[in-house]
Amino acid sequence: MHIVAAAWIFVALMMALAEATATEGSVLGALFTFLLYGVMPLAILLYVMGAPMRRRARRLAEQQQWEAERAAQPGPAGKPSVDPSVNPSVNDRAAPTPD
Repeated sequence: MHIVAAAWIFVALMMALAEATATEGSVLGALFTFLLYGVMPLAILLYVMGAPMRRRARRLAEQQQWEAERAAQPGPAGKPSVDPSVNPSVNDRAAPTPD
């Protein structure tokens, strides 16, 4: 994804350079060309393409917060309750289940 972004910025920069050096062109037109054809579309594209990563990071943070809150809750004997599925080392202390 980053190589596409670098290529797009390069193309937009070349377009802006062509605008600035053209006989009818101007530096202000080149600046707007670079911003409107290069930077703005690329920023939107990178924002949209980064949405799954942001969503995954938010879910991971929520899960870690939930696990921390669950581990901090006191159990029946006043000890913090631990879910055996979260911490497998607790399984050897758990009572066997009847078949």
